[in-house]
This record gives sequence, structure tokens and C-alpha cells, in this order.
Amino acid sequence: MSAVAEASTHLEPLITDLGLILMTAGIAVLLFKKLKQPLVLGYLIAGFLAGNNFDFFPTIRDTKSVEVWAEIGIIFLLFSLGLEFSFKKLIKVGGTASITAITQISFMIFLGYFVGQLLDWSKMDSLFLGVILSISSTTIILKSFDELGIKVQRFVGNVIGALIVQDIIAILLMVLLSTIAVSENFSGGELLQSILKLVFFLVLWFLSGIFIIPTVLKKAKHLLTDEMLLIISIALCLLMVILAANVGFSPALGAFIMGSIIAETTQAEHIEHLVKPVKDLFGAVFFVSVGMLIDPHALVEHAVPVLILSIATILGQSISSTIGCLLSGQPLKESVQTGMSLSQIGEFSFIIATLGITLQVTSSFLYPIVVAVSAMTTFSTPYMIKFSGPFSDFLSRKLPRKWLKRIERYSASTQAIKTVNNWKTVINAYLTQVVIHSIIIVAVILLSSRFILPLVKEYPFGAAIGALITLIFLAPFLWALSLRRVAVAEVSILLEERKSRGPMAMLFLFRILIAIVYIGLLLNIFFSPKTALVAFVVAIILYFLFQKRLNHQYHKIENHFLSNLNDREISKAKRSRSDLSPWDGHMAVFDIAAESNIAGETLKKLQLREQLGINIASIKRGEITIHIPDANERIFPGDEINVIGTDAQVQEFKKYLDQHEIEATPEIIEPDIVLRQIELKNHAFIGKSIKESKLREKTKGLVVGIEKRGKRQLNPESNVVLEKDDILWIVGDKKRLSDLVHD
Repeated sequence: MSAVAEASTHLEPLITDLGLILMTAGIAVLLFKKLKQPLVLGYLIAGFLAGNNFDFFPTIRDTKSVEVWAEIGIIFLLFSLGLEFSFKKLIKVGGTASITAITQISFMIFLGYFVGQLLDWSKMDSLFLGVILSISSTTIILKSFDELGIKVQRFVGNVIGALIVQDIIAILLMVLLSTIAVSENFSGGELLQSILKLVFFLVLWFLSGIFIIPTVLKKAKHLLTDEMLLIISIALCLLMVILAANVGFSPALGAFIMGSIIAETTQAEHIEHLVKPVKDLFGAVFFVSVGMLIDPHALVEHAVPVLILSIATILGQSISSTIGCLLSGQPLKESVQTGMSLSQIGEFSFIIATLGITLQVTSSFLYPIVVAVSAMTTFSTPYMIKFSGPFSDFLSRKLPRKWLKRIERYSASTQAIKTVNNWKTVINAYLTQVVIHSIIIVAVILLSSRFILPLVKEYPFGAAIGALITLIFLAPFLWALSLRRVAVAEVSILLEERKSRGPMAMLFLFRILIAIVYIGLLLNIFFSPKTALVAFVVAIILYFLFQKRLNHQYHKIENHFLSNLNDREISKAKRSRSDLSPWDGHMAVFDIAAESNIAGETLKKLQLREQLGINIASIKRGEITIHIPDANERIFPGDEINVIGTDAQVQEFKKYLDQHEIEATPEIIEPDIVLRQIELKNHAFIGKSIKESKLREKTKGLVVGIEKRGKRQLNPESNVVLEKDDILWIVGDKKRLSDLVHD
């Protein structure tokens, strides 16, 4: 009984506190939805009021239980971010997003640290402050884009790309901050070791995840219901959380990585849709719990730093992002719009601030200050985005003409530059080959030494069998590391130049040497040095004898991986082509609503190009995509259409679609449909056919049966002549049928 009572006592605050958190979150949603303010801000204020600082509101009973819910909230927030922004997207965002994000983060870390030192804060507080102020809020920006209805504008792509890069850098910064906090060092071998460890596990998890998870989901697709798919997705997320925690990383990193892996599967959008309610639930819990940690006394005491840091964030983020965008070669207007959109802090800032508290390296006042700055910059975000266009036009009028011409010239020349450097291509290809395969080989050797060797070493020839199994598994990757041809065209060009043959030979020998070292390392783990030497010679001979088989096996593995990696991209490419628009034009995707009154109309009748200036490049209807539809093609509900146009034209088209959506009017009263039996005695219908009697029009119904002289006929034809004493069965409006009976 005592155990049950103890369990009940432990469970009660966990449940009651969750109920309180969800209640305050629900009230915040209703209130801030009505005020048309960001929900994140509502959650923070609701948590602030429900915290222990206000006695006249219901307050939480157990801080530890709230921390548990908040930790779960962080996990699902990062998992959802991973689903939206995959590692592969990072590669594709290109120089614009990378230069913008790196410029912004570098500048803001320096600015935040500098301001912290001016405020006489400790070095650790200042460092954490710099990182906190450097990461923009994905949640707030995307929500603002959605509410302002500008997601289809061209600069939005730059913003989203920069957010992707920021999220990846934020994960790296979290790992580095953890290392710095523990070692209390700003540089040195431990930082380098942490970076190498992070890269090792990121690549390993990504490669193995892409190889296994999409395959399993594809094979089991016909068995997976929505419920099972949701459970499996969350299970995979939590599995990666456990793996990340076991190797010394934060749970949030594991959740983000699994989200990014699942983002490469063809079912990513479906999973994202299924996970969204879970993410919204625990995200609300996280933000409310963040608000609970706000200390009003600390806010009053540090009102001046809050104001200074809010101004520094808005101006610093806007200016640094704009400069980064200009450096990447974007036009002035898009650069200003991008910069002003990124001028806030949000969820990652809270997570990093929480990290400082958890590691006990930051002062207690930093957290409420960060939350207050986030609240102020969240308020300003919609206005910054809204006025970014007019402000860029203002700059275009006020800046010297000479400056504007230089910006235009630089932008045009940057867009036109295509650097072709054979050596650069070859070295990148060789480095990629060496790094990726080295990580796979080292991981397999470590796993083999930890799990296989202890199982086999007690048996006769056990070590030989274990080493053989490991070598067979590694053989395709060892072959790819040492002998696989990469950048074939560029290598051929370089080999034609006499001065390049020596360096190329050295690169080739370097790859072979690394493969030999790995073979020696593996054999040395399983055997004594003398036995290992003999086994090494045998392994090298066999390795070169079976090159063709290894080649075939490796390409089979690689093709499977690439197929999984590109499945989602291929399916999207069938629907959309973003490279088919010149100048200021770009591609935008719209869905035709079921309630749209343009549904069923031909493109010829709609005259979209003549009225709005846009072109429809393709129409996706179910699994079929109609490229370059002709004038007689019709638009149907549920169609996904790709249009080409400028920002202004695309925006007008969005308004056009919104205006042509039929709104349900509550005044419309649904008719009461009934089945009625009518016997013809002296009706005017006698002697007429069903069609001539116009029963359908008069009753707004259907003649579903007729009984003539005892014979029944279901669904009679319209040419059946009505006779006296016939019995009709009519489905129609109750009132109209009653009027018909009384006629």
C-alpha cells in the first residue's frame, strides 16, 4: 500500500502541473488568436502568469515535473524542425543562404559578447549571450510569413535557406558551448575533438539512417496505418535521442538528426502532418514552461539591458543579414527584405539559455532577460517583414546612384560567375570519398572490436572468423576508398598535363595507403602482431584479386543509398521545376480549394495570363502531372498548380484564388429530404410521362419507384406514362412534397 501511495504522490503533481500548463496554453491560444499576435508570445505570457511569481493565479507545484515536460517539448520541436529542414537542403541552399547566415551569426556573436562585456557581465554570460542573439526564430518567421500571406514571394527562399544554415550551426554551437562550459576553455584540443566527434557521428547517423529507414518504410508501406506510422516515427525519434545522449550529445541534437533523416523519405510530408499535433502540444508545454521561469523582479532590475539587447538584436540582425545577402550577390531589395525578416530570436535561443542553466555556467538573470528580448523582437517581427519592401524602395531612392549601380553590377556579375577549377573539383571529390568511407570503416571497426571480438575470442579460430566477417563487410568500402574512380572527366584533363601527373599519383597512393592502414588496424585488434602481419598480406592479396566483385557490390550498396536519398526529390521534381523562370520571375505552387468557383473552368476561359500576367507551367492531379497545359485544360478541386510570375503577379494570383473561394454562409438552411408515397387520384399528372409532369422540378427530388396495377418498378424511366391509381415513391424536399400531396 505504501508503494502505491508513494507512486500516487509522485504522479499527482506531474499530472496536475501538465493540466495547468495545457489550460494556460489553451487560454493563451484563444486570446492571442483573437488579438492576431504570435502564439509563442501568448505561451510565454501565460507561463509567466502561471509561474510561482504570482500567488493570485494557480501555480505549478513541482518544478521538476515542468522541466520533464519542457525537455519533451524541446525534443519534439527539434524533431519537427528536422522534418522541415533536412541535411540535403543544407547542401542545396547554396552560397546565398550560407554567406547570409554565417555573416549574421559571426557578427551577432561578436556584438552580443561585446554588449555583455559593456554591461559588465562575466565572459561566460557574454559568450552565451552572443550565441543566443545570433539565431533567428524559424517558428516565428514562418508563422509571420503565413499570416501576412507572402510565402510565395521570391526573398522568402533566401530567408528559409538562411534559417536552415542557422539551425545546423546552432546545433554545432550547442556542442561547442557544452565543451567550453565543461573545460572552461575557449580554444584548444578539446574543441577540435568535439567538432571531429560531432562530424563523425552526424555523417555516420545520416548515412546509416538514409540507407535503412526509407527502405523499411517503403517495404512496409502497405501495412502502415496513420497510427502505426506516427508511433514508428516517434519511436525512431526517441531512439536517436537515446543514441545521442549515450555518446555525450544533447537529446535535442538526436531529435533534429532523426527528423532530418526522415525528411529524405517519400513519406516525410505525411509524417510531418501526423507529428504536427504532437509537436504543437509539447511545443506549447515548452514555451509555457519557459514563461514560468521569468522572474519579474529580474526584469525590473534589468529593464535597461533588455531594451539595449532588443535594439541590438533588431538592428544587428537586420544589418548583418542584409550585408551577408548583398555579399552573396542578391539585389538590394531582396537583401533588405531578407535582413529585416531575420530580426528576432526564438526557440533555439531558449534552448541555448536552458543549456547554460543546466550546465550551471550562466547567471540567473540571463534567462528572463533572453525571454523578454525574445518577446519584444517577436512583437516587432511582423512589422519588420511588412515594412521591409517599402523601406528597400526608400533606400533605392535615397542611396547615391553610384552605390546602386555598383550593387546592381556586383549582383549581376556574381550571378553570372561559374568557376570551373578542375583541381578544386578533384580535391573536393577525393576529400568527400576519404572522409565518408573513413567514417564508415572506423565505425565498423569500433563496433566489431566492442561486440564481435568479445563473443569469438574464447573459441578456436574465433578471432580469425570474427576478423573475416568484419573484413567481408568492410571490403566494398575499402575498395571504394582506395580504388573507386571519382571526378573522372576532371582527372582525365589533369592527367593530360605533365605537371599534374605527379600530384595526381600522390593522391591515388594516399587513398591506397589509408585503406591499408585501416586493414592493418582491424587485424591488429583481432590478432597478435605476428599473426596480424601474415593475415594482412593474405588480406591485401585477396583484396586485389576480387576487385571486380567488390566494385559490383559497392555500386549495389551506393545505388540503394542514392535511390533512398533521391526518392523524395525525384517525386517533387516531377511536380515542380524552379529553374524555368528568367529575370525577376520565379515558380510558386498553389492548391485549388474544393470550394473554389474557378474549378471546372478551362484555362482559355479564365484568361489568367491576360488578366494577371502569370503562366501556368504544370498541373499536378493525383499521381499525374500535366506539363505546359493547353488552353482547353480544366482546373479541378485539389489540383496543385505551378505558376511562373514576378512577386507582384504571384501575389495578385493568390488574392485572385482567395476571392474565388466560396465561403459557406450560415444563413443557408439545408432542405429536409424525405421519401414520400403519393397515390394518383385526380392529379393533373395523369396521362403525362414522368418527364412531362416535371415532378423533378416541382419537388426538387427524384421518382425512385412506381407501382402500376400491383407491379413495382424501381427507378422508372422518364418516358413512363402516369395513370390513375398509380403509386409514386418520390425522394425530395419535405415541404414541396407536402404541397404536392395537398394539390
